[in-house]
Amino acid sequence: MAMLEVNNLKTHFRTQDGVVKAVDGVSFSLEAGETLGIVGESGSGKSVTALSIMQLNPKPPAEYPEGEIIFDGQDLLKTSDKRMQAIRGNDIAMIFQDPMTSLNPVFTVGNQIREAIRIHQNLSKSEAQEKTVQVLRDVGIANPERRAKEYPHQFSGGMRQRAMIAMGLSCNPKVLIADEPTTALDVTIQAQILELMVDLQEKYGTAIIMITHDLGVVSQLADKVMVMYAGRAVEQATTDEVFYDPLMPYSWSLLRSLPRLDTAGEVRLLPIEGTPPSLIFLPKGCNFSPRCPFVKDECHEIDPALEEKKPGHAAACILSVEEIEKNKHRVDEELGVET
Repeated sequence: MAMLEVNNLKTHFRTQDGVVKAVDGVSFSLEAGETLGIVGESGSGKSVTALSIMQLNPKPPAEYPEGEIIFDGQDLLKTSDKRMQAIRGNDIAMIFQDPMTSLNPVFTVGNQIREAIRIHQNLSKSEAQEKTVQVLRDVGIANPERRAKEYPHQFSGGMRQRAMIAMGLSCNPKVLIADEPTTALDVTIQAQILELMVDLQEKYGTAIIMITHDLGVVSQLADKVMVMYAGRAVEQATTDEVFYDPLMPYSWSLLRSLPRLDTAGEVRLLPIEGTPPSLIFLPKGCNFSPRCPFVKDECHEIDPALEEKKPGHAAACILSVEEIEKNKHRVDEELGVET
C-alpha cells in the first residue's frame, strides 16, 4: 500500500471572474523512501497541489469538489482541523520556496525549530533543544550550538535553506514536500542542498515530493516524474522515461528549450511559443494545443485523458506513440540534434 495516494484531486478557487481550476483531476502515489518530481511552468498547479496535501489553502476561496488524499488510511480532505494540525509538520512536512519569508525574523532559528519539536514530539525543553542542535548538525551547519541562538538575518541564503530543511526533518516526517527548495540559491549551494537531501532521505527513509521548474534538479533527485500543465498531470513515468523518451509534446518541448552541454551551443534551442492558458477560460480541446509544435486539427476539439501509452508510462495526448516519435525526429533534424 502506498504511503500517500492522491486520487482525482480537484482544487478550485471561486473568484469574481469565475472558478479557477488550479488543480483539475490530479492523481499519483508515493512509496516510502521514494522521490516524486513535479515539474511544469509557473501557474501549472504544482504548489497548489502541495498546499492541498498540507491543507494550507484558505477555505474559502479554496474548495475541493472531488478527489481524495489518502495518508495512513485516512482521507485528509475529510480530516478534522485538529487532526490535520497533528499531521502537519509531524507526519507530513514542507520546505517552502523562500526561507527568508518563511522564517520569523524576530525569533532565533533554534527557537523556531524547537517549537515544532515540542508541539509534535512531546519532549521537555532541554530534550527539544538537544534535538534542535542535532538536526542543525545533520544538515551541515557548523557550530550548531551557537547558530541555534542566531536570527535568520545572520544566516546566508544557503544556511537559511538548510535551517528550513532541518525544521522539516526535525520530527522525522514520513513525507517531505520540497517546494522549489533551491530556486534562490547559486549552483554551488544548490548542488550541496540536493546532495544533503539525498543523504538525509537515506538516513531517515523519508518519501519526498520535489516541486520545481528546474529539470536538472529533477534528473538528479527523482525516481519518477509528473509533468503538470494548466492544473493537470499531462505525463507520468520514471525519470529516465520522461527525460529520454517523453510522450507528451509539452514535456518534450520543456526539454528542447533547455541548453545542452553535448552540443557546445551549436544547436538552436526551441522555445515554447505563447503563454500558459487562463485557468478560468481554458482553450477548447487539448489545453496545450495553442502552443504545441505537433498540433493537428483534432487537437482543438478533443480533450485527451491521461492514459498509458507504454507500460508504466502515461501521457495526455491524442497522437499515437509512432506519430509522436516521428514529429520528435523531424524537429530534432531541423534543430540539428543527433538522435
